[in-house]
Amino acid sequence: MSRTVSSWFLTSARNRIVLQGKGRLYSLCVPNRNKIKWKLVFSRTRPCPAGSCGLDNTFFLEKAFRHTSTEEEHFSFQLSPSQINEILRAGELSHKILDLKGRNANSVLRFESNQLASNAPIEDRRSAATCLQTPGMMFGVFDGHAGSACAQAVSERLLHYIAVSLMSRQTLEDIELAVECMKPALPILQWHKHPNDVEYREITSQYFESLRVYWQHLLDLDSEPGFSLEEALTCAFKRLDSDISLEVQAPQENELMRNIALQVAFSGATACVAHVDGVHLHVANTGDCRAVLGVHEEDGTWSTLPLTRDHNAFDEFEIRRLKREHPRSEEKTVFVNDRLLGILMPTRAFGDVQLKWSKELQQSVLENSSDVEGLNIYQYVPPNYHTPPYLTAEPEVTYHKLRSKDKFLVIASDGLWELLSNEKVVQLVAGHLTELNVQKPQLAFEKPVNLGYMHSLLLQRKNRGVASLDRNVATHLIRHAIGNNEYGEVDQEKLAAMLTLPEDLARMYRDDITVTVVYFNPETIENYHRNN
Repeated sequence: MSRTVSSWFLTSARNRIVLQGKGRLYSLCVPNRNKIKWKLVFSRTRPCPAGSCGLDNTFFLEKAFRHTSTEEEHFSFQLSPSQINEILRAGELSHKILDLKGRNANSVLRFESNQLASNAPIEDRRSAATCLQTPGMMFGVFDGHAGSACAQAVSERLLHYIAVSLMSRQTLEDIELAVECMKPALPILQWHKHPNDVEYREITSQYFESLRVYWQHLLDLDSEPGFSLEEALTCAFKRLDSDISLEVQAPQENELMRNIALQVAFSGATACVAHVDGVHLHVANTGDCRAVLGVHEEDGTWSTLPLTRDHNAFDEFEIRRLKREHPRSEEKTVFVNDRLLGILMPTRAFGDVQLKWSKELQQSVLENSSDVEGLNIYQYVPPNYHTPPYLTAEPEVTYHKLRSKDKFLVIASDGLWELLSNEKVVQLVAGHLTELNVQKPQLAFEKPVNLGYMHSLLLQRKNRGVASLDRNVATHLIRHAIGNNEYGEVDQEKLAAMLTLPEDLARMYRDDITVTVVYFNPETIENYHRNN
């Protein structure tokens, strides 16, 4: 790493006007003369030692790769290509969809996913699952703030709530009867997980009971549940957020369950979930994760089709919605410094009860908690907090009927979109797809085949770049997001620097990044349109 680049990183970081700490999205802008200081008022997370195990321990950069302080005497950004690849590929997940006969009749061909941490531990989460009692697959990306607890809980629970919302009365009755008789219930989802994905095992029974109460509520309805997909998604999002709020207010069996419920409710998470059933694509979004469709036009060019809106203070619809929901006297205080109440960037999220509950309820719940400080729950009521709730988890649902030219869907947390535009992301995925196809020709064997000939063929493939190409397109996107120079090319020095930034510095340059790319099967989609 050149001295120029490394000194630029350190100098620019040390000159930034910020207060060091582990706070993330919660902050206050405090004018001080002609400068701005960001005072962190929530989320004081503790760094987890490399290699340690815990609920939040998903992907760390090992100490050999990542510095812990900007004050280290011998600060170096040097990484070998193999070390860079090891870091970038640690969170890779891919899955190809096959039916029992080994032929893909699903509109989803495969999906590829990856994550890269900036926070220690990472606050993003992801989910992917096949529905077993109803048609379809679901893919979710969840961006946590003020810790990972809420994102963790939502990633484990939301897809179950959606699946239950889509079930028929008969299926719900069968599941309820099995539970009542203490018999095995019908499986709801088939998960597609990374080996390092973590779960809140200690509170699984609590989560199951809340889900059961929800399906009992659906059975109590006078008519067949039969939600439309849009209604099911909306209902599931809102119900889960309500359960998160209620669980922290209810008596718990033990202190561990109580503490987890507190951390989930007082942290927050945005969410973007896609449900794919044949040619029917629904995307439900709460917050500032994003879903973008890659479209291959008839003239050979690629275009983008955004399926979500960023719910934040820069969106005119959100500004108008929030001002409509609160008195005119609060018109100038709902948004301060482009943040909700001057604190939160997204305007929709799960959890974050500090922006949903009354002051009295917050005080009551926290007073009954034994170790709020130890749980990193910061007790703070923002100024001009008069008419809560200011925040909602209600999603905005978009429907799109897939066409044969719709090739892939990219769902990602805002850590990707802050660094790459929609158009650049689609361009990179399309280019990766083309290059991968070009560089995977069938090996044509001449007879007789000998070792020398085989070696020659393998060298040809290696020279075409197969060995150096990221097989996982999500890794390809992350590599370009953090390593691109001004010419749109990956700068190896910059990439190494971004991967070795100290924990107290990394968040200034990049956020956690989570990416899932879903590839569609054009043959299945064409057959549907031909038959209908």
